[in-house]
Amino acid sequence: MDDNKSFAQMLEESYATPKRFSVGEKVEATVVNISPEWVFVDLGAKSEGYIDKKEFLAEDGSLTVKEGDVITAYFLSSRHSEKLFTTKLVAKKSVDEFLVNAYSNAIPLEATVEKEVKGGFLVKVGAGTSGFCPFSQMDTRRIENPADYVGKKFEFVVIEYGERGRKIILSRRPILDKIEKEKAAELKANLEKGMTVSGRVTSVRDFGAFVDLGGVQALLPVSEMAWGRVDSAKALFKPGDTIEAVIINLDWENDRVTLSFKDTLPDPWNEVIAKYPEGSVHQGKVARLTDFGAFVTLEGGIDGLLHISKLGKGKKIKHARDVLSEGREIEVKIDKIDRENRKISLAPAEPDEEAKPQTQEQEDFKSFMPKAPKTMGTLGDLLAKAKKKP
Repeated sequence: MDDNKSFAQMLEESYATPKRFSVGEKVEATVVNISPEWVFVDLGAKSEGYIDKKEFLAEDGSLTVKEGDVITAYFLSSRHSEKLFTTKLVAKKSVDEFLVNAYSNAIPLEATVEKEVKGGFLVKVGAGTSGFCPFSQMDTRRIENPADYVGKKFEFVVIEYGERGRKIILSRRPILDKIEKEKAAELKANLEKGMTVSGRVTSVRDFGAFVDLGGVQALLPVSEMAWGRVDSAKALFKPGDTIEAVIINLDWENDRVTLSFKDTLPDPWNEVIAKYPEGSVHQGKVARLTDFGAFVTLEGGIDGLLHISKLGKGKKIKHARDVLSEGREIEVKIDKIDRENRKISLAPAEPDEEAKPQTQEQEDFKSFMPKAPKTMGTLGDLLAKAKKKP
């Protein structure tokens, strides 16, 4: 006995007349018992019903409901005061008699995708009965490969029924939208900035990749894909990839979630002081040229600036492209490291070549000048020589 109910309420319920249901009528019911074959539900007003337990089994055979859960169901038939309900219609030989009710009451209909046709899919609803599902109604995401859907069984809603059953338009969108809204509500309550999450890449664009977190769509910008420069997002990720990333921004007002994949990777700047001590020489590749110098990549995520004042071999140049080209490999010397601001100042590894001609010119000048003639010596030298003479 429910202790929360008053005696008046229980008395009123005892005199209540069991409700009559029409075929296809939608109800909210509470699961009260689960047997090996059936799920029994309480409909209120002294009414109970039952549903085939198979409708609540997941692909792995696990049960998706428990006692106390409130579910949505549709009335099918009544026999000996027992009321049979369903959460979806299953394609059988007698499915045609349910199509009108399915259309009128938006009852989910389980059917199999037969083949791809122009503009969508042909879906087998029952024996000798097929419907059409447009590409736009098959999924909430853009369909990259229609063949992935052929031969599979899904739940559909009849969104158009006419010409005495000769025109049946089906859609999965209402069902998928409902599922995603439920998942999104749950995710919004649990997701936090800085959290590492797992998701599936749904599409890749030049500016980044869209990732499904299981009901919430997130963006992985190309700038957050790696510590180094990314020339092509499609070279790193493809639709269907499962990745782990860190949430770096949450904006529920605009339904925007931003991810970072590089934050799951080791930060190369953590070892920069040890790997690139000031004064050391390293091989690098010219990544970008500007009017104030050249950016040289030492490794992924580690770039240094070779200032234009250190280029040109002593000659003034207007742009770094005057002496360098992108992609060229050069040797550079670590001039200075600013770890806090992630900046490295570079210098050419070779000595200033302008100094070489000057040194050589001095050597050439010395060799060109005639040798000075020998002098007579000092007065002391002359006196010493005079004393030695006999």
